[in-house]
Amino acid sequence: MAIYPTKRLRRLRYNPTVRDMVRETVLTKNDLIYPLFVVPGEKVKNEVRSMPGVYQMSIDVVVKECKEVEKLGIPAVILFGIPDHKDEVGSGAYDQNGIIQQSVRAIKKETKKLLVITDVCLCEYTSHGHCGVLNGEKILNDETVELLAKEAVSHAEAGADIIAPSDMMDGRIGAIRKAMDEKGFTEIPIMSYAIKYASGYYGPFRDAAESAPAFGDRRSHQMDIANSNEALREAESDIDEGADIIMVKPAGAYLDIIWRVKEKFGMPTAAYQVSGEYAMIKAAGKNNWIDEERVMIESLTAIKRAGADMILTYFAKDVVKYLDQNK
Repeated sequence: MAIYPTKRLRRLRYNPTVRDMVRETVLTKNDLIYPLFVVPGEKVKNEVRSMPGVYQMSIDVVVKECKEVEKLGIPAVILFGIPDHKDEVGSGAYDQNGIIQQSVRAIKKETKKLLVITDVCLCEYTSHGHCGVLNGEKILNDETVELLAKEAVSHAEAGADIIAPSDMMDGRIGAIRKAMDEKGFTEIPIMSYAIKYASGYYGPFRDAAESAPAFGDRRSHQMDIANSNEALREAESDIDEGADIIMVKPAGAYLDIIWRVKEKFGMPTAAYQVSGEYAMIKAAGKNNWIDEERVMIESLTAIKRAGADMILTYFAKDVVKYLDQNK
């Protein structure tokens, strides 16, 4: 192989057009999924204190937002619901007239191509804020899985395009796949939060979704932040049960996991740039400690470079505006 001075790697960096031509990783609109938080009421648009630019919105406002998202060219949204009533078993999650079910029907009626993904979990709907049915302070896995399957079917019946279970219960992908197939929803994909770490980066999300646990934490079912090989076992289990897309969450601190999952399984892979990642970039940008726009693009490009085919990010609209301005 040639060496310096014959080899000069900077030759491909001097000219911006050449840099664009040899760029290995290109962020596009088609990579983006935009998270939305839906609340009861009308004409509600409450900014989340810890997530500037992110709002809790009533269904009518969400529909308008989805029309804008579709116009911008973002292919998909993912919905999180905050019900007006919570109980021990999260019954609002699988209510045919629940907040998400109503939202899906309204969005699908008013948009043409926008994919609607629904988060499937119980934490936003339970009075205790945990992801499943409790016996004392213990989450009951199998009893929870039954309710998650009901929730998934109700979302499919409302018109959801993709079902995204985020609970991390064992066996829930197989149960959801079976329940949806039995109801005739054989063509609806499952995007599994297969690898969801018990992360400190979720704090602002719990403000937005009003889902902080009333006691304890979620380490009994979400993954230990120190583990890597376990992530492959989790992904393999969900793939075997019928998952069509595998998700890693959070994204930024787990680029190695995204890479390993993509290399090992070659599956469509999603990554969630979570609320804490977003909030830190926004806060540092507001204080002029970093160039917010530049770091936004750099962080998302890194996630895609690691192997993500699609990225859930609160920056989705800002990214599109950046891409449109820098064509």
